[in-house]
Amino acid sequence: MIIITILQAIIFSIIALFICYVFTLSIFALFNKKKRDFSADRYRKFAIVIPAHNEELLISQTLYSLFSLIYPKNKYDVFVIADNCTDQTAQIATSIGATVLERNHETLKGKGHALRFAFSEILNKDEFEGIIVFDADSQISGNYLCVMNHYMENGSRVIQSSDLVQPQPGVWSSEMTRIGFTLYNLVRPLGRNFLKLSMGLRGNGMCFHPEVLKNIPWEAYSLTEDIEYGILLMLKGEHIQFAPEATVTAKMPENSKNAESQRERWEIGRYPIIARYSFPLIKKFLRTGKITYLDTFTDLIMPPMVNLMIVILIFSVLNLIPAIFGFGHFLLFTILWGALFLLSIIHLLIGFKAADVDRDLYKALVHVPKYAIWKLMLYLKAFSNGKQENWVRTAREQKVATDSPQS
Repeated sequence: MIIITILQAIIFSIIALFICYVFTLSIFALFNKKKRDFSADRYRKFAIVIPAHNEELLISQTLYSLFSLIYPKNKYDVFVIADNCTDQTAQIATSIGATVLERNHETLKGKGHALRFAFSEILNKDEFEGIIVFDADSQISGNYLCVMNHYMENGSRVIQSSDLVQPQPGVWSSEMTRIGFTLYNLVRPLGRNFLKLSMGLRGNGMCFHPEVLKNIPWEAYSLTEDIEYGILLMLKGEHIQFAPEATVTAKMPENSKNAESQRERWEIGRYPIIARYSFPLIKKFLRTGKITYLDTFTDLIMPPMVNLMIVILIFSVLNLIPAIFGFGHFLLFTILWGALFLLSIIHLLIGFKAADVDRDLYKALVHVPKYAIWKLMLYLKAFSNGKQENWVRTAREQKVATDSPQS
């Protein structure tokens, strides 16, 4: 019994640290003030890179969004990397006005290899002062380049914008992903921004000074290549600036089955990164004393919020049952786990407030139990099938292509 109590106390302490960590960031997020004036003395020239593998259903919307940006048209070029494409992606992109770089390789596949290829081609031109990466299924806010130009003119070398999900009220899987993106890609970074901490990379909406990519070449080819390269940059001393004023949004699949490979890549793909970079981050923190490395380590190893809430609920029930039959110390743990669950809810609501979300996102909270069960089933399926070694493209839905372009 004593051993069980000690183990439970250890588990509780670890989860409590995670919850207190995100709760603290959400509090600081409330105080972060967004910039409103993006005037600059000059306009930098940007190269916009879109890695695309068989994206004929969505690439046109993304390009229409980019060619509608509020920025001098002669100050940015759009490059679509048609990576091992077997559909009409290249032809569609060319017809709309993008420069298409076709890449075909039988073994080196995935976004990481496509980006390395693109950066090598673009850096050789030596005419761009900023390089931005967007996914092929994105809608970009009209002020995007003005925001990036402003930050770069003020000294930022690596910038990550808000990376969010387009609202789809009634589509529970998409709305659950939207909650996760809001908390992970907006609320926590807002808290870090207030504390002057470095932001991690999120893959979609990344902006680089060319010197960064020349000095620290892209060598990230894992399933979560964005997280990996962001950590590599930080370990090399680069500060990643968060720019919440610029936003890129992506549309998630309406069918939850189509989102499985994507979710597996996001979550299972983090494990090799945790194994590879946890010790270097801790070592860097101990050597420099900079909180940003401890923050990055904590963010890397922390399980998804819904996973933590599932564990909290399980322990709450497991302690409640013996507590009802008069075992006193189980009552104490019941109260502690219950308080932790309440703190999780408060964190979520504070985060929603800081992000100024719409009412539909509050309504989507009713789907959390269904989402939790879906994730548990996904984990069981992933582990039974073995880990995902290679990048697997998220299935697209035909009806997505009929949506009107948004600017």
